[in-house]
Amino acid sequence: MNMRLAVKRLASVAIVVYMFAAQSVAQEQTEIKQELPKKWFDTFTIRGYVQARYNRLLETNPDLKCEQCDRSWGRNGGFFLRRVRIIFYGQISKRIYYYIQPDFASSASSTGLNFGQLRDAYFDLGLDEKNEFRIRLGQSKVPFGFENMQSSQNRLPLDRNDALNSALSNERDMGGFFYWAPEGKRKLLSDLVRDGLKGSGDYGVFAFGAFNGQTANKSDLNNQVHVVARFSYPLEIGNQIIEPGIQGYTGKYVIAKDQLSSGIKTNTDLNYTDQRAALSFILYPKPFGIQAEYNIGKGPEFNKATDSIEVKSLHGGYATLSYIIKTKKEQFFIPFTRFQYYDGGKKHELDARSYNVREFEIGVEWQPVKQFELVAMYTISSRRFEDFIKQENFQKGNLLRLQAQINF
Repeated sequence: MNMRLAVKRLASVAIVVYMFAAQSVAQEQTEIKQELPKKWFDTFTIRGYVQARYNRLLETNPDLKCEQCDRSWGRNGGFFLRRVRIIFYGQISKRIYYYIQPDFASSASSTGLNFGQLRDAYFDLGLDEKNEFRIRLGQSKVPFGFENMQSSQNRLPLDRNDALNSALSNERDMGGFFYWAPEGKRKLLSDLVRDGLKGSGDYGVFAFGAFNGQTANKSDLNNQVHVVARFSYPLEIGNQIIEPGIQGYTGKYVIAKDQLSSGIKTNTDLNYTDQRAALSFILYPKPFGIQAEYNIGKGPEFNKATDSIEVKSLHGGYATLSYIIKTKKEQFFIPFTRFQYYDGGKKHELDARSYNVREFEIGVEWQPVKQFELVAMYTISSRRFEDFIKQENFQKGNLLRLQAQINF
């Protein structure tokens, strides 16, 4: 009996010693891991979304189109992949962040669809410990306009407004930008997107930078950069959050020869003044929301009276109203309406087309689960869009538009 008791005691002591040793080894391994710097692949993250559309329901005019909006508008349009985005991003180190986003639903023409094309490819360099001051280099969104910077994954209307989006096709260009925002404001800007309040994302409180000015995936044509600045400050007032903003840019835009019809008159050097200023006001939907912007400026525009492209004044804006309804089953319904107006040119279209747009939209977004969204939007549109070839082109019409979106 004494021998058995001694063996049991020795076994107990051995177990205690083993557990203590194992705990010590595990603690040492944890400390070693904490001391070792993370590899770049430890911060590698992938996300994305896919949008599928159909625009032909209740269509009253198949000649009503919007080249900058959606190439499946109008005659011969059918089921259409509007966006197929896969985003690669991560914090390589405490002060270095990267972001790469290709789109696999780019349109080379009205019949050549679903080409891969780069949208974003940039890195952020933090200038302080909290990354409140940072520099962004590469191809990225130009800080002009709230809706321009708001991701299509979050926006309620199916397309961006003509007035501010006519400034920058695809909202992007090659350049370098300085961003500043206090740590608390950076968190708030990120939370507005994460919480489903249709935020624009973290583009700082103050932004300043230079870019080529020819829009995304195009080389500079005049060795002169555009300069842009923006100030936008989110404020929490009780349960509400508002974000007023002001922004502007200036530069010279060069109209490429493949953007011109034969016989049209132009400046000798094809350089045109390109300047804009805009005001923004956002009341985030808690549950009622307002998003409104207006811009003025001057830029290239086709003039049918002289058969030439001239620098002309432009102006226009939009207002979007929305209301978030959350059901007991954690589903979201967001009815919305938007009115937009624009009078001016679109520098990146054929002959810097002259536009006059009046459009009213009413729709609803349904989110049964976080990973899926369905939007139905009825559009009542009046559009004059004229170039050297089509000098009398005024189209009116109505249509019901549908979009299904998968988030991953």
